[in-house]
Amino acid sequence: MGRKITTIPRAPVGRILMKAGAKRVSQDAMDAFTEILIEMTEKIAAQAAKIAKHSGRKTVNEGDIRLAAKQ
Repeated sequence: MGRKITTIPRAPVGRILMKAGAKRVSQDAMDAFTEILIEMTEKIAAQAAKIAKHSGRKTVNEGDIRLAAKQ
């Protein structure tokens, strides 16, 4: 009963880049940014799961995510 793996939609990624100051954003740039975001979030998620397990919990909570993101 695994969850379906999806990619991050391009429109929100484009908006993030535009909000950061880009006037225009190419499809390749959005794809590259999405790829990097997914890599980073997978690392944070894995670290957060380790933190929760170390704390004797099965559930990952907000604090685990924030702590993992700082590391």
